[in-house]
Amino acid sequence: MSEQHEVAFRLGRAAALSLVAGTVGGVAVLAGQAVVARHRRYAQPELGLALRATVGRAGAASLRLVLLGDSSAVGVGVDRFEETVGGQLAHLLAEGPTGRQVHLSSVGVAGSRSTDLATQVARALLGERPDVAVILIGANDATAMTGPADAAAYLGSAVRRLREAHVEVVVGTCPDLGAVRAVAAPLRQVLGWSGRRIARAQTAAVLDAGGTVVDLGTETGPVFRADAGTLCHDGYHPSADGYRVWAHALLPAVAAAAAVATRHH
Repeated sequence: MSEQHEVAFRLGRAAALSLVAGTVGGVAVLAGQAVVARHRRYAQPELGLALRATVGRAGAASLRLVLLGDSSAVGVGVDRFEETVGGQLAHLLAEGPTGRQVHLSSVGVAGSRSTDLATQVARALLGERPDVAVILIGANDATAMTGPADAAAYLGSAVRRLREAHVEVVVGTCPDLGAVRAVAAPLRQVLGWSGRRIARAQTAAVLDAGGTVVDLGTETGPVFRADAGTLCHDGYHPSADGYRVWAHALLPAVAAAAAVATRHH
């Protein structure tokens, strides 16, 4: 199933599941919004984007950084490596006070849910072990109305496996889906509510598994709600500016994780 149809299916299912307590009028509104969402054109993965790149000067302390997760881990919504959240994080780390040479890779897959992380962890641990893993997941769990406890359990298991392999882990929790412009109210509010439930469960599971949490919804949601330019043309995926906002929110935790990884070398 394509990313476009997958998103539309999930939005439609979110609408259907939210109708249990709704009125007849609410049913009609949400059903209509689901139809509109289903026919929107959503951004697709750019196959030309580099999923492996080295950023920074030769001779600097090296850092192996891997991204796992959904469309945000592969930069859906932008068409240049430098605009992806991984590319921007790599440049920020390379240009920071420590001046690292960052070897970046991504094993993320557009449309992924937390249950897909097990396969991604296995791919991330093939070959030379990464120093730091950044996981961006949860939006597709939220739009599919996955039970928060189930989604969080899969995420916690992925974090635990990476930590057991001596990889530092930073998780960006489900972003603020109430900021998306691909759907209108009240369906947008339903998605926002679902995303917050997922994010709360993710936080507890990640901390219990030994990872670090960055609450993307709380830290960046207000910016996305205020500035339509943080989303790409489809009103759903981040733009280059949106990924920049996320990269700066993730940077302190990723830099701290990199420092820990360096001490353990």
